[in-house]
Amino acid sequence: MQRLRSRTALCFLSLLVAASTLARAQEQARRLSPELLWQLARVNDPQVSPDGERLLYELREYSLAANRGTSQVMLLELGSGSARALTASGSNRNARWSPDGKSVAFLSTRSGAPQVFVIAVDGGEARQLTQVEGGVDNLLWSPDGARLAFTARVKLDPDVHDLHPDLPLADAKVYDDLMVRHWDSWNDGTYNHLFVVDRKGGEPRDLMAGLRAHTPLPPFGGLEQITWTPDSQALVYAARRVPDDARLLAAKTTNSGLWLAPLDGGEPVDLVPDFAGYDTNPAFSPDGKHFAWLSMARDGYESDVNRLMVADFDPKARRLGGARRADQWDGTVTEFSWAADGRSLLFAADWRGTTPLFRVGRGGGEPQRVTSGRWQFTSPVCGPGGDFAYALRQQTERPAELVRIALGGEPGEGQALTDHNGEVFATLALPKVEERWFQASDGERIHAWVVLPPDFDPKRRWPMLLFCQGGPQSQVGQGFSTRWNFHLMASQGYVVLAVNRRGLPGFGSRWNEQISRDWGGQCMQDLLSATDAMQQEPYIDRARTAAVGASFGGYTVYWLMGHDPQKRFAAMIAHCGVFNLESMYLSTEELFFVDWDLGGPFWRDDAIRADYERFSPHRFVGEWRTPLLVIHGQQDFRVPLEQGLQAFTAARLQGCPSRFVYFPGESHWVLGPQNGVLWQRLFFDWLDRWCKTR
Repeated sequence: MQRLRSRTALCFLSLLVAASTLARAQEQARRLSPELLWQLARVNDPQVSPDGERLLYELREYSLAANRGTSQVMLLELGSGSARALTASGSNRNARWSPDGKSVAFLSTRSGAPQVFVIAVDGGEARQLTQVEGGVDNLLWSPDGARLAFTARVKLDPDVHDLHPDLPLADAKVYDDLMVRHWDSWNDGTYNHLFVVDRKGGEPRDLMAGLRAHTPLPPFGGLEQITWTPDSQALVYAARRVPDDARLLAAKTTNSGLWLAPLDGGEPVDLVPDFAGYDTNPAFSPDGKHFAWLSMARDGYESDVNRLMVADFDPKARRLGGARRADQWDGTVTEFSWAADGRSLLFAADWRGTTPLFRVGRGGGEPQRVTSGRWQFTSPVCGPGGDFAYALRQQTERPAELVRIALGGEPGEGQALTDHNGEVFATLALPKVEERWFQASDGERIHAWVVLPPDFDPKRRWPMLLFCQGGPQSQVGQGFSTRWNFHLMASQGYVVLAVNRRGLPGFGSRWNEQISRDWGGQCMQDLLSATDAMQQEPYIDRARTAAVGASFGGYTVYWLMGHDPQKRFAAMIAHCGVFNLESMYLSTEELFFVDWDLGGPFWRDDAIRADYERFSPHRFVGEWRTPLLVIHGQQDFRVPLEQGLQAFTAARLQGCPSRFVYFPGESHWVLGPQNGVLWQRLFFDWLDRWCKTR
């Protein structure tokens, strides 16, 4: 009888263990994972039809097994809410309505490299319009529907094989000036040029023939940097046109012009010759009488305030007059769209850790907020009737979906139009996002987002991640990344502290500029002040706190490694971080960045040399003790590979537990799906090793 009772008890205990294991597995299945992250669909590029009854958008989906993504053009009926794929084969994107709304032009890889195709909205087969070697990009239909514009690579500079045809197997690149490489690619002698082709086909015409210049501006510029004139007789494009005898300027200046190129073959004219910094995003009002664009005032400062400028346009003289700033406030604009009546503009701007939409009259004034809530709104487009706008809306918890926004009345959060990830998120336990403010060492208030795990219990003690933002001037907002994903971090059992330290936009220009030439100064104290305050929370385990970040965030990790006598951190992770300021200056490509943020070359004067000595992490390696994971990509030319290798070598020589993860085919970002999953696995493996209870 005793044996029977023992066996019964053992069986009961086994059932309890099995049930507990199943419950844990089910709970884990309800969490976002690295693999599930790549199963989520991505919505992009909304385009409203001329009659306002339909929307085009791009739907991108990934195959982890195939290690690639494909995209299709979707057509959404606004009346019924039904959506269907307009394309089926290949990868398709950049869809644009014909002015009469009967056809759609788009880019497709169905025949190889991306080419222009045109399809009737109500049925039929797509017709290929271009056959450009190497493919095309940035498609835009002319207002009269007669032509299409696009960009393509054009070779202008001879390579070693052109100069030495008898050495066809020679493998070398030869340069006589700077900008030999940029972000993730070497200068191969080709340039992005703007072309025009008739909608019926024919030979495309290069509007930038012979120019050693790019449009849009690499690496981040897109179709927003090109526009047609309302009469369809010219295009305006953003470009930095540097004289051939002054190529050094290509690495030293941000001064871009907005060039009006007539189709009749006339010489392009810069519409903004007196503006010194970045000038981008040209856009004519619907009636063609006004011209808007984004402008930074100072040359060399890539993170200057982005002003929304408006001017009157004289079509006969092809010049601007009466230029004025429309958004008269202490903020920076990210993108904008003209209202249908041309009297106002809708724009997005970073603000207090979110990205709302605002509206302002073309004559200027205080912007009026159009949206509310903890959201990031992007890609705003105004409907033709003037009552609604359309945009992408996302937040920390989930990726972007399409919404409709009423332009009258009180600010709202928008009405959801798509829900491509709804089934997945219906099964997920979501983290909780809290807005917090901390006191800085100089008495200022510091904004931060605190992301709590889905099963957060304040009676437990949790490991914490201090997220160190890159940029160094880019807001910690409501993004949903495939790498630095706060939802995923929280779902792995970490409290995430994401701080809008000094140097980030959304909190006024003074706050934004306080990082320049002060990399190791107040911005670091902001992060430490927020960390100290969070570590006082009873639910935070101070002994299990880590610091993680990329780019300037990686620099931050290296800096904190040598400046943490209180031993706040149990582990560190730096992705593509800056380690040695002197070698960074001489090995990066965009010299305007280090000239502005670091003050110029370290040999220029004693004050600049002293700043390099005070702020370069490599000078404080003697204090390194914390376990460190270093991640770097071979194709990262913004923060070159040697920065990560130096940091890893220093950590090993100091006896720090450390690991170096090298991605031969990746750049400043990790873009491949399988590499992305591997990145996350190694990321959490390192954190769990040092920050999870063993």
